[in-house]
Amino acid sequence: MAMELISLTPTQALGIPVALIGSVFLALGAQFQHRGVSAGKSGDGTGKKTGLKLTDLFTLVRRPSWIAGTLMLGLAVILQLFSLYLAPLTVVQPLGALALVITAVLNARTNRTKLGTQTIRAVTFCVGGIGLFVTVAALTTTTVPIHDTQLIIVVAVLTVVLVVFAAVFVFLRRKLTPLSYIVAAGVLFGFVATLAKVVIDRVHTLVRFGFHFEPGDALTFVCVTGLIAAALSGSYFVQTAYSSGPPDLVVAGLTVIDPLIGVSIGIAVLGEASSAPLWAGIVFILAGALAVYGVFQLSVRHARPIPAEPRL
Repeated sequence: MAMELISLTPTQALGIPVALIGSVFLALGAQFQHRGVSAGKSGDGTGKKTGLKLTDLFTLVRRPSWIAGTLMLGLAVILQLFSLYLAPLTVVQPLGALALVITAVLNARTNRTKLGTQTIRAVTFCVGGIGLFVTVAALTTTTVPIHDTQLIIVVAVLTVVLVVFAAVFVFLRRKLTPLSYIVAAGVLFGFVATLAKVVIDRVHTLVRFGFHFEPGDALTFVCVTGLIAAALSGSYFVQTAYSSGPPDLVVAGLTVIDPLIGVSIGIAVLGEASSAPLWAGIVFILAGALAVYGVFQLSVRHARPIPAEPRL
């Protein structure tokens, strides 16, 4: 059987550099937000971080470094949404891995240390795995129409995930590690990217047809609600992760787990890889495993406490 590859159109290809620029702002925003959050850590009295308190959140908005980081992350989100409008989710979403390389270098320079062999190896696993993933995705996936049934499945799964994460946070809060917050944030932002892609496509359709609403369009508002819930919950977990771990580990989790979840949904539920050959599925699994292994290696590398950064 002949192998059929799907090539990107010029418009879709434009989504790649847009996503890469967004990853630069993601790295810079993460570094500045980490400075703002780590300047005022709070815990349970034992030195262990148990999540940001309400007073911590109010304090953050008065820190210039955190505000600057938030603005940069906001720009990164805008660029990511634009890239999702231009190209398939499976192509542009994994490109945020570039932010991991930039963040690792910035973190080393901030702490006035050199990148160790273990850190470089872990980053290589992350970027190499995601790089292989996105290369195969660019050749074998494409944007396809999203049906209401598929959308209902995505929203239902997100609802279950939010309930499970909320229960774990309430009952096991004191046992959670920085990696736990990072994984939770990555999973939630994977859903955010997926729902954002859906909302963008549906709004584009409404504009094209003169805002003529159909009964099924009410599902779009459900998607927006789910997107907001996932984004707010994920943002809280990210801020908590910043206060208990280095920025390169947080960015590693987001740039690996986030796209893996988003792309998995795109492949398994939305059917973006319905025409992909069998070998592509095998490569997806191996590349994903390689990237996740890199994240765990990076978490082991940063298992020891790091000194607090100066308050800005």
